[in-house]
Amino acid sequence: MSSNPTQVSSSMAHYLGVLYRLGGNQDRVSSSAVAINAEVSAPAAARMFRRLEARGLVEREPYKGVRLTSKGEHEALREIRSHRLSEAFLVRVMGYGWHEAHDLADRIAEIGDDDFADRMEEKAGFPTRCPHGEPIPSREGVMPEVNDRPLTDLKDQDQGVISRVRIRDPERLQYLAGEGLVPEAHFRVVAKAPFGGPIRLGLSGREIVVGTEIASRLYVELSA
Repeated sequence: MSSNPTQVSSSMAHYLGVLYRLGGNQDRVSSSAVAINAEVSAPAAARMFRRLEARGLVEREPYKGVRLTSKGEHEALREIRSHRLSEAFLVRVMGYGWHEAHDLADRIAEIGDDDFADRMEEKAGFPTRCPHGEPIPSREGVMPEVNDRPLTDLKDQDQGVISRVRIRDPERLQYLAGEGLVPEAHFRVVAKAPFGGPIRLGLSGREIVVGTEIASRLYVELSA
């Protein structure tokens, strides 16, 4: 993945990354959904998508949304790789907490390039996932497959390991870390309340109760 800073600015790359995360590499995504996730106004998002379309990075269709082109997907994966490597570097090397890494990684993306990302990758020990468990694309633009599911999909007595924590709120991340609900943590479903109620987990020799909202954003892999 070669860098081309004159063609794709950091702000453009950020939009492309958000669009990829929302599924815009396969399906069309509404510009309003991108605006919400990018934390910008709808008019600002619309202006950016016109710029991205002019550069051949996205396809727009009125009332149906926006989708990445193959060129746009390539650039989106560069942004995601840089962001997740930055998070891993900040946590593994710099000693930041996982609740601090996301916003700092956004700032690093504004100044970094592919070579910078390569150096962070080496210093961080060649991580395959960011601190939240999200897979890191390769330098060639390949996103590793992840076969996991929300914790809410599991049944009583199911056992597994936490794969990804799809939460960004710093206070919640601090809480989850304190409870041991982090990637690679092994658990057992002790009991699952009916009608979307809380889930009781056995974790590190103790039991904790997880509400449905948080459980729906903890992605897990079942143990064999």
